[in-house]
Amino acid sequence: MANNNYNNKAVPEAKQALNQMKLETANELGLSNYESMDKGNLTARQNGYVGGNMTKKLVEMAEQQMSGQQPK
Repeated sequence: MANNNYNNKAVPEAKQALNQMKLETANELGLSNYESMDKGNLTARQNGYVGGNMTKKLVEMAEQQMSGQQPK
């Protein structure tokens, strides 16, 4: 049977940078101490905001890179 684990990182070396970005994004959204929080006590909306805003930032970074612009 095939292993259908879709959580494999395309670039495992980026794990620390992504974790840092997650903490910064949560902090910007007013979720201080996100690293030590029990994520199960947060609403799906709160957790979704963190992931959604991370995705938005990553897309912006990729678009800027592709267009030759410097990241903000």
